[in-house]
Amino acid sequence: MNLRRRRTPLLVTALAASAVLALAACGGSANQPASGATGAAGSSTGAAASDGDLVIYSGRNEKLVSPLLDQLAAATGVTVSVRYAGSSELAAQLLEEGDATKADLFFSQDAGALGALGAAGRLETLDPAVTDTVVDGYADPADLWVGTSARARVVAYHPEQAPEAAQMTTIDAVLDPRYKGKVGFAPSNASFHAFVTALRVTKGEDGARAWLERFRANEPKAYDSNVAVLDGVDKGEVSLGLINHYYWFEKAAEKGESAVTAKIRFLGSDDPGALINVAGVGVLKGTDQKEAATKAVSYLLGPEAQKYFAETTFEYPVVDGTPAPAGLPALKDLRSSSVDLNKLDSLDRTLALLGEVGLT
Repeated sequence: MNLRRRRTPLLVTALAASAVLALAACGGSANQPASGATGAAGSSTGAAASDGDLVIYSGRNEKLVSPLLDQLAAATGVTVSVRYAGSSELAAQLLEEGDATKADLFFSQDAGALGALGAAGRLETLDPAVTDTVVDGYADPADLWVGTSARARVVAYHPEQAPEAAQMTTIDAVLDPRYKGKVGFAPSNASFHAFVTALRVTKGEDGARAWLERFRANEPKAYDSNVAVLDGVDKGEVSLGLINHYYWFEKAAEKGESAVTAKIRFLGSDDPGALINVAGVGVLKGTDQKEAATKAVSYLLGPEAQKYFAETTFEYPVVDGTPAPAGLPALKDLRSSSVDLNKLDSLDRTLALLGEVGLT
């Protein structure tokens, strides 16, 4: 029997360090409830986690991964307590909490937030036998974190308003004055932050600032989420949208492909707009639940979870042997940005830059 109950969300405390403050400023909603399930493994959510619970801070959306974490609890026998919020916000909170954190595992929407924690010395080293199971490039070389699924940045477009988008090869194309007021984006989303970090790595600080200033001058339309961006393109509110690929596949699965007006374009070039990023996990430094956390990481890389990512969230599995979602090219066949995911850890500077150019 699965019983769900709600917990008062944890509040982000005042952050002293400027980098942490920048993270919190752009992170995400602080009002998402923490939740989980009481099932075969006794995963739970109450006013506070019980002693012995594996406490997961999840930057992944509750709707997307809550069923998977229920399965994880049942399969591993680990009692799980989950706190949901934005990846950037949770990274900020974990940096602020330091050794006092109750979290054992960080489940991030992107590599940048994981990298920021790794660089701050807040993650335990994972067993190489675990990290070696994923495709090359989707784990930290020092074994501080490991990817669990991958997603590609794409340009969503309205085929009547912007048919030329079907031929785009660079994200610079969205800066064209013809798209003034017609590009949707989600400024608080971690995947947008990762894209901007890739922009900084690729173009340098001055080049990234210039790109963002041109983007802002083109009056893009801000949405609360990638789902809302895609809906905006689909309805014709905007002609283009900057999202991850799987949002389109989720919408097509829900409504039927023929009922979705919007299309998506994989840029297919060595361009920050073709970034393939990962969701991933890291074990928090000093956890007293290391064995349970290791079981959880292994489960997320196992066949059940990898199939879940492919068939339920429409992301790319990162372990060889699990087919990509139907209708998608294989991960190894995608031409993408050559940015090293481990260089996406300068999240504080990215968020500061976004604030400086007025895109928060």
